[in-house]
Amino acid sequence: MKDNADVYLFGQVLGTHSFLLRDGFLEPDEYAEIKEQYFLPGGETGTAATVLDSLGVSVRMDGTWIGTEVAPMLKEFYAGRKVDLSSLHFMEDDKGVMDYVVIAGLIRSPMGRFQTLFASGKRWWSVPREEDIAGCRVCAIDPFFKDETLLAADLCRKHKIPYVTIDNPHDSPLHKNAAVNVVSKECTGEHYKGMPSEEIMELMRQETDGLTIITRGGDEMLYARRGGGIHRMKPFAVPVRSTLGAGDTFKAGCMYGLLHGMGDDELVRFASACSAIAISRFPLPLNPPRLDEVQALIRKKQAWA
Repeated sequence: MKDNADVYLFGQVLGTHSFLLRDGFLEPDEYAEIKEQYFLPGGETGTAATVLDSLGVSVRMDGTWIGTEVAPMLKEFYAGRKVDLSSLHFMEDDKGVMDYVVIAGLIRSPMGRFQTLFASGKRWWSVPREEDIAGCRVCAIDPFFKDETLLAADLCRKHKIPYVTIDNPHDSPLHKNAAVNVVSKECTGEHYKGMPSEEIMELMRQETDGLTIITRGGDEMLYARRGGGIHRMKPFAVPVRSTLGAGDTFKAGCMYGLLHGMGDDELVRFASACSAIAISRFPLPLNPPRLDEVQALIRKKQAWA
């Protein structure tokens, strides 16, 4: 029998090849020098697991099937950490899902074969196990895996487990039942092009009793619940080394906040501080934010206020 984990994560777990360029982003027909490159755990779920472990939270994750090229790296990386891989499905005949990310400061460009994979009609992810969800205290559900995503949300409702999700529009069943839905600038640009953030928030908060957070890169965040006012918070100002994993780290911070009973203001502030530390370093998996660092950054900002 498995030991219960504090948090269960269901979603994308990848091997990420990241390339940090030395002298600015790629230009057509021009040479670019690679300053640093790594092959490390990635994906929305993989990155969140790494951050939560660094914050002292035990994690079990599931989702993407893990192939022969990704598996050795993943197992070695999480050896000795509080991240349980036992629910993951390890393939023996496929090298696995990977992405490739080119980074230069605020700019990054991810590449992969996800459109081809989703168009194949084949399932390349797990079915969430009820015992994994029932045994945890907080869940996170990425919105990518169709019926299995909805099943994870249904199991959370059945067992009264609060969950965090990302980038779900207002009419999504995942949004309606979430404890927290973190909506990025990319999501609002896709689903609500040209609509002011305040109008988007009005749509979002009318459909859920949970907390909706709209992040907007370096601009102030909006967050609100049904029946309450719209609140705003500025992100922490830090030197930016790489934005890779910033949103996934914010999601992990929200989960930590739920796990520890934080109110909305405190939760958003904590998640924002986690994300700020993440973008100030590279590569994130080797330098995830620690709890003492997050708390120190929050105290520093409060002292300036």
